[in-house]
Amino acid sequence: MRQNLDVIIAYIIMLGLIILVGLFQSWSIALSILCFCLISAVMTMGANIQWGYAGLINFGIMGYTALGGLAAVLVSVPPVKEAWQVGGLNMIFSVILIALIVFSVRFIIKNYKKSKKRNYGVALVIIVGLILLRLISGPAIESIEAVSPATTGFLGGMGLPILFSWIVGAFFAGGLAYIIGKIALGLRADYLAIATLLISEIVIAVIKHEDWLSRGVKNVIGLKRPVPYEIDLQAKEWFINLVAKFNQGTLNLITDSLEKEQMLKQLVIEGSTVFVKLCFAGLFTIVVIILLIITQKALYSPWGRMMRAIRDNEEAANAMGKNVVKQHLLIFVLGSAIVGIAGAMMVTYDGLFTPGSYRPMRYTFLIWVMVIVGGSGNNFGAVLGGFAVWFLWIEAAPIALFLINFFTSGLEETNAFRLHLIDSIPYFRFLMMGVGLLLIMRYRPKGILPEKIKHS
Repeated sequence: MRQNLDVIIAYIIMLGLIILVGLFQSWSIALSILCFCLISAVMTMGANIQWGYAGLINFGIMGYTALGGLAAVLVSVPPVKEAWQVGGLNMIFSVILIALIVFSVRFIIKNYKKSKKRNYGVALVIIVGLILLRLISGPAIESIEAVSPATTGFLGGMGLPILFSWIVGAFFAGGLAYIIGKIALGLRADYLAIATLLISEIVIAVIKHEDWLSRGVKNVIGLKRPVPYEIDLQAKEWFINLVAKFNQGTLNLITDSLEKEQMLKQLVIEGSTVFVKLCFAGLFTIVVIILLIITQKALYSPWGRMMRAIRDNEEAANAMGKNVVKQHLLIFVLGSAIVGIAGAMMVTYDGLFTPGSYRPMRYTFLIWVMVIVGGSGNNFGAVLGGFAVWFLWIEAAPIALFLINFFTSGLEETNAFRLHLIDSIPYFRFLMMGVGLLLIMRYRPKGILPEKIKHS
């Protein structure tokens, strides 16, 4: 009961802070914060599964997030027919050739004993395969990227509803995690962290420079939405009537009909933005609730208890007959797949895909801070960490400005010290994040909502 009370109080406080933003700033800003808090919560659940359940350090969250975003592009963007005509078939052959190279190398390694001949055979397959790949894909890529480069310059996608990309993003990220896990999970914890970070950088580099696949740094804009567009809502009679009903008191105070019409038009514009963000928040909330239910069931299932046993004492679990490597690979894939879902959700909300924006500070280390602050090993704590840290990340500047104005209210507006503090507001975000993290680590070293072990 005590644990549930802590969770309820923590979430009520968090909800209250978001409501305060709506009251003192705007509901549009509050809902934007809420949407990104929900997306961050999905990311932290993925990271928490890996670290909180199994003790795996994954610094490659950025790469899985980007793959989720790429899935949104490949699923929702209509195919560029001209690009497919000039180079699509060659790119399909290139993908088949890559698969043949992989299977050939795997076949040689599995069926021949370790020797110089085997090494030469593997090297020959890779070298010949890469040469053929270059000969087939090189001209095709140039032709594809030359097709209306200002607007397209890539193959496009499948033209399906963007919600499907959330599932595809999970498969993309999970597939990459499987490959990385097969290679890197045998490494020591610190080496694993370095390896996952470097591989995520490779993923970002590929997405940024392979224009035929994702337009690279030229970005993809105007992605489809699973919710209505503001401009469409503003023309709907039912929506105009709904806004008029909600703001009836304000509109009744205006006697001039022309002024009243202008006010209603402005309210409809503002209301359409709020309505769209409410729709997004509803969709994201459904995803968070579903994942939270699943992860909670998994945490307290026999499988979850086994994972915590492996985390706490890997040697003892191995001695009891548990396949530690297999379980580590499974949970590595599951956690990464959830992060892939979050990446697709974020691109869906933004409506654009910008490979250049994926940076470790935002999409890896900030997510780790969220997990640590919330409480690793506790799903509710990880979600709360996503809310709290993102809220502070966004509201640090307004809070800093308020505090500066409050404490320097006795100084003149042209005072050099006051102006210096105001100019330094962008850096207060990092200061407040650091101070907040230090306080939590000092007084709540296991996080705001630490892991609770149920004894049956």
